[in-house]
Amino acid sequence: MRHGLIYAAVIVTMALPLGALAQPAANPMSQALRSAWTEAKTNFRRSADVMPEAKYGFTPVAGVRSFGAILAHVAGASYEFCAAAKGEKTPHAEDEFEKSAKTKADIVKALDGAIAYCDEIYKGLDDAKAAQIVTGAFGGPQAARAANLIGNTTHFQEHYGNLVTYLRINGLVPPGSAPRQ
Repeated sequence: MRHGLIYAAVIVTMALPLGALAQPAANPMSQALRSAWTEAKTNFRRSADVMPEAKYGFTPVAGVRSFGAILAHVAGASYEFCAAAKGEKTPHAEDEFEKSAKTKADIVKALDGAIAYCDEIYKGLDDAKAAQIVTGAFGGPQAARAANLIGNTTHFQEHYGNLVTYLRINGLVPPGSAPRQ
């Protein structure tokens, strides 16, 4: 059995590109943050396209945010998280878009703006910058810049779970489950 494991390890190692074992990826932490952000924002943003405008007011039960309100809420909160990560004052209040954006076009515009604002922080992000201490989002305690970025990505993923349910209830396929084209 032991020889079988060694043999499997040799086969796997031979299949890797030359140098893959010798050289670790540059900035692996910031690359992981960037990758998680890309997946979260992509699924979330594509959900906005999948749901028809007539269903943006849909709520599965009373007392919860509508589909459109979730998108608007996440857009506003993203400015809070990413402004903190940038060391800036947020340009938009967390609840601004939930109060003001009522049509699909307005909500998607707010979401696209928030995503673009957050994308800026990732352009020059490396592991050293991710580890720098900044003020926490929503006036929270100081923490590594990465903590604000993780908070934002987690918030997107948390509410993507809501969107998946809303889409499925309406007979639609969520982006993460849709066939890749």
